[in-house]
Amino acid sequence: MVELQNGALQHIKILDLSRVLAGPFCTMILGDLGAEVIKVEAPGGSDETRKWGPPFKNGVSAYYLCTNRNKKSITVDLKTEKGIETIKKLLKECDVLIHNFKTGTMEKFGLAYDVVAEINPQIVYCSITGFGETGPYKHLPGYDFIIQAMSGLMSITGDEKSGPQKLGVAITDILTGLYACIAIQACLLERTVSGKGQKIDLSLYDSAVSSLINIGSNYLVAGKIPERLGNRHANIVPYQTFQTNDGDIVIAVGNDNQFKTLCEILGVPHLSSDERFSSNSSRVQHRDELTHILQNVFQTKPTVYWLNLCRENNIPCGPIQNISEVTQDTQLKAREMFVEMEHPTAGNIQLIGSPIKLSRTPVSYRLHPPNAGEHNEEIIKKEK
Repeated sequence: MVELQNGALQHIKILDLSRVLAGPFCTMILGDLGAEVIKVEAPGGSDETRKWGPPFKNGVSAYYLCTNRNKKSITVDLKTEKGIETIKKLLKECDVLIHNFKTGTMEKFGLAYDVVAEINPQIVYCSITGFGETGPYKHLPGYDFIIQAMSGLMSITGDEKSGPQKLGVAITDILTGLYACIAIQACLLERTVSGKGQKIDLSLYDSAVSSLINIGSNYLVAGKIPERLGNRHANIVPYQTFQTNDGDIVIAVGNDNQFKTLCEILGVPHLSSDERFSSNSSRVQHRDELTHILQNVFQTKPTVYWLNLCRENNIPCGPIQNISEVTQDTQLKAREMFVEMEHPTAGNIQLIGSPIKLSRTPVSYRLHPPNAGEHNEEIIKKEK
């Protein structure tokens, strides 16, 4: 058996024509797993995130840094015949091509899937667009904010007073990047049997709708448009935030036994036998009454008191931490979720690490997020 010293995917080579977030997030994950990733930009650097900020460190954008480690960078003008020839030469030895141009753009470049597959029949060709390559919206540009609005995510985020809210990060880009990773690896695995590549057609819109999960299922089953519940759960009670006398706490009671224990430690044991609250389904129906009673109890003590008491009694709970507190969390430090790298321009940088923990072929942080064209000499000249 071959031991892969530099990662589970060290035998995979990826040509990455994507920029901004969904595609780069996908290829960073694959790079962390050992794949060789060649990031392609126009001369001067065309990934828009290089200019998104502040903050910058020595002129390098924090946004760009977050999704571009473990990649090499080349600059190629895809609007020229010479540039396209360079890409075609590289494709002969690549396993994966990923791009997130608008539908029809790769065809204009002469890099449609059928053309690329003729050059390399084993290529896995991943297209990421806003709305997919079929359907009436296929030519529309897709941005996370728009997709959150159209997909229903904003309609269920926030509360009755706030109006529709977007999530605090570009979640549809992140979800699509994860789906791209799954699809690419599935195709690579299938290729070991068939010997053939194939095309992946992913859209932000589809990915966002897939994330509706139980809320979407609730509508499909009951036909009732979901309301915005803020920090409350649509199907489980109590599963929400409560105010303490010095802050807030999150309580996530997942079953009736946990609810009985919670009532006991809160000093209201009679609630668990009250027919309004004895089962989760009845608690959902009497959500407001129960919340009012529990809220009055939680307000009598500080957050740390309730956290300790709940944890001692195996009641799922947690504090609401800001990002500074997250970076100091001893659990995350133990899990090595923040890493340092040296960058030739930015100097010492901190990055969020990979959550993937593999026992035999662990992820590695080999390459800093590259400057535009940093590896032209190594890659392009070698191909000539």
